[in-house]
Amino acid sequence: MTEPRDHPFVTAVKPLVDAMGGELLRPDEADGDDVVLSWEGEDVLAVRLPQLADSLDHILAAQERRYGQPLAELDRKAKQEVVRILEGRGAFSVRHGVETVAGALGVSRFTVYNYLNRENAAKAD
Repeated sequence: MTEPRDHPFVTAVKPLVDAMGGELLRPDEADGDDVVLSWEGEDVLAVRLPQLADSLDHILAAQERRYGQPLAELDRKAKQEVVRILEGRGAFSVRHGVETVAGALGVSRFTVYNYLNRENAAKAD
């Protein structure tokens, strides 16, 4: 936020907004696409949501934090798990999502598609 607020609601939602890759704003800075949040009838803050493509970068960064190392250094099983999680989060609906994920994992697009096919086959069984 441009001016830090000590409101407990801001403190409560900040970790969620940070995890999404959003931006906290004063309510008067909000534009038409921002979400203004109120507490007990008072507009307390606005949230600017990230572009969908930026969200993928935040999801990948969260996975790196989860595993404690670059995704490209994970073993095959862990990479398959990352792909499963990313699919559940809609990562592959983003334009160039497969390419972005493949680059982060240090594998080819073909390998990502194989992981996706394997996951979908397991679901079908």
